[in-house]
Amino acid sequence: MPLPKQDRLFTYEDYLTWPSEEKWELVEGVPYAMSPAPSRIHQEICGELFFKIRSYLEGKSCKVYIAPFDVRLCKTNDAENEIINVVQPDITVICNKDILDDRGAKGIPDFIIEIVSPSSTFLDYVKKLNLYGEYGVKEYWIIDPMKKRLFVYQIDETGKYGAPTIYRDEDAVKIGIFENLVINLKNIFI
Repeated sequence: MPLPKQDRLFTYEDYLTWPSEEKWELVEGVPYAMSPAPSRIHQEICGELFFKIRSYLEGKSCKVYIAPFDVRLCKTNDAENEIINVVQPDITVICNKDILDDRGAKGIPDFIIEIVSPSSTFLDYVKKLNLYGEYGVKEYWIIDPMKKRLFVYQIDETGKYGAPTIYRDEDAVKIGIFENLVINLKNIFI
């Protein structure tokens, strides 16, 4: 949920000054408070997906990260006081190691997964969808654990996200950025 009306946009430089015990994301300069702790189901889904992706990437050049992991969506030469997007996706895959630093990632990940919680619905389905598409994240998964649905957005030939492909809990889904990683959703939706 965003803060009440503010008189300016915030930047990554501001974000670095906020208390570390408070968890925030910054979308288009607007701070959004993160839930204190995800649900058990959220954590099980996230853990299972991370394990499958991490196992697949063994010995490969791409890296997978689990939240909390700061992703500064920006051009890599942007200064901290110019960055207005800092997100902590549930799972982030990065194949370009040049965007990694000690603070997380500064640039554009290849693949992002968000697992929806009741408090993050608008942020995940609208704000982040538009943001990730605008920056060119190749593949974005939105997982709804309550409805046992997966929405897959992929950058198309126009450089934008088209309509999502929707999967149910009995489906198997190939991660588009990898040659042969298939996730069986019946093993994810517990």
